[in-house]
Amino acid sequence: MQRGCQTYGADGLRQPVGCGHYNDVMNEDPAPKSAVELAMERLRKKDEAAGVTETRLSDAQKTAIAELRSLYGAKLAQADLHYKDRLRATFDPAVHEALDLEYRRERERLTGELDAKIEQARRQAEP
Repeated sequence: MQRGCQTYGADGLRQPVGCGHYNDVMNEDPAPKSAVELAMERLRKKDEAAGVTETRLSDAQKTAIAELRSLYGAKLAQADLHYKDRLRATFDPAVHEALDLEYRRERERLTGELDAKIEQARRQAEP
């Protein structure tokens, strides 16, 4: 016997048979998507609407970018050590402020250089 979408057995109890609503909709996609996957889908759709195309980096570009990050990571670490050494050498608050300002500028300069060189490496065509 069937009433609406639900199927009932001879004893009058509901049988777990799908009728095209809830169960069939849930079976279309085998695994639920995480919030990250949903956000990435939305961003891809937004990029497609804006005309942004995805380009893959070549192995040479990936290697060049990795080398740049390694080199500038070392430069930043060296600047950090130099700053800390100079900071320990003085107790004057005015000198500390001057060193802080100098250190921040150096970090910004190195970070800016790194970003520019990475962008340049991304734009280079593979030979």
